[in-house]
Amino acid sequence: MSLGSLVLLLVGAATVAFVGVNWAEMTRPTDLSLVFTEVHAPLGLTLLGLMAVLAIVFVGLVAYQQASVLMETRRHAKELAIQRDLADKAEASRFTELRSHLDQEVGRLSGVIDNHTRDTLARVDRAEIGLRDRPADADVARLVATVETLHRDLHARVDRLEMGLREGLAGYLGTPVAARPASLPSAAKGGAAESL
Repeated sequence: MSLGSLVLLLVGAATVAFVGVNWAEMTRPTDLSLVFTEVHAPLGLTLLGLMAVLAIVFVGLVAYQQASVLMETRRHAKELAIQRDLADKAEASRFTELRSHLDQEVGRLSGVIDNHTRDTLARVDRAEIGLRDRPADADVARLVATVETLHRDLHARVDRLEMGLREGLAGYLGTPVAARPASLPSAAKGGAAESL
């Protein structure tokens, strides 16, 4: 129960108690003036009747206000539903536009991917043709073996020259071979390689 309802209930109970206690005075007839005429009636009951009429008018006004607020709320709810429908339709149209745009982009990207795929396949085909035109695997193996043989021969000659230089220089240098500076053997190698 709200505070307003409790206050109204207390005021009503106090009024009923007041009328009950003073019932004899409330019902005693008296002369009442109505400006143009006079009436013989109980003053307390007349005032009580006026208070009841005012309470009924007050309740009617409150009911009318609540009904008007309720109708206004329903009208706003209908307008809100209409606006929501419009927003949903607008959003659906934006989704449709977005979908068509994405379909166009996917189509364009598919074309680009197809072009790149064709270019890549053409390059692979050209590379295959180039590999077919090159010497056979046996020729390549023979070339590799020849290069390795020449490489070994070159290392053997350099080793022989290095040993000859060490033996020839051993008489001129009094220090052992391990104590010699590192630049001498490389310089000797360079001179030996140039003499080849």
